[in-house]
Amino acid sequence: MKIGFNEANDRFCKDHTVMKDLELCEKYGFEGIDIQSMCLDRDLESGKITLEELADWFKNHNVKMLSYNALEHFNMKQTQAEKDEVMAKFDEILRRCLILGCDTIVVVPSENIGVEATISEIREEAVAVLRQMLAKCEPHGIRLSLEFCGAPGMSINRFEDAYAIVQEINSPLVGITLDQYHFHGMASSWDSLEKADGKKIFIWHLNGTEDVPCGAAYNTDEKRLWPGDPKDCLDHKRFADTLKKIGYAGDYCIIEIFRPEYYELSQEENVKKSAEVTKAHVEKYWG
Repeated sequence: MKIGFNEANDRFCKDHTVMKDLELCEKYGFEGIDIQSMCLDRDLESGKITLEELADWFKNHNVKMLSYNALEHFNMKQTQAEKDEVMAKFDEILRRCLILGCDTIVVVPSENIGVEATISEIREEAVAVLRQMLAKCEPHGIRLSLEFCGAPGMSINRFEDAYAIVQEINSPLVGITLDQYHFHGMASSWDSLEKADGKKIFIWHLNGTEDVPCGAAYNTDEKRLWPGDPKDCLDHKRFADTLKKIGYAGDYCIIEIFRPEYYELSQEENVKKSAEVTKAHVEKYWG
């Protein structure tokens, strides 16, 4: 099992840059990185880096760009203008991925959609939008990874609902981002995960979380923890055993944490600690 780093971990550390993340990931043994759109946009706009410079770095180093993370709020748009805006953002991300040599785009559902849609209606609409995106991805072999988000206001907030969408599309280029915090956050079904096809899980995000009620308004990303923290309540062995059993084929364990106190570390301290806990997790649960 290889280890990967998501820039959520350190994106608000003082003087953060994407290039520094790449250098630190290489220094501390990460083999892949999820580039966060917020971090990349920030550095592109400030002139700290160009897409071409970033592409050259990946060509000449052993750290792989695992995903473009992410196209947010892709579904349940109510006007044509809103739908066109989403597709324009997608087109730009696709253009960037072709420059960067990135083969996976994470797509995140909309939150607080403002209409009282049923799960079936949300599923039908998501399938339609993802199929439009898939048609643009297929010529390039680029994958779409749907990340359900475990919060009450999210339109797709449980594993089983996201998996049903992926199953209906039935393409090798469309799969799931499985984030442990999100799985726990709205009490996704272990039975559904245990029956899933592991090859449809493209990305696995490792984290811990405080033991707060599922669905509580204060159960936010800020409750995430280093996995194995004394306050962490997640059943890491069950996650690992289940992923092994169903044939998870993602090859990477990617740490993703959005905890404000971790942003108080220096960027290097954050990446170093992230590497330590991810390596320890893999050694303990994957052997």
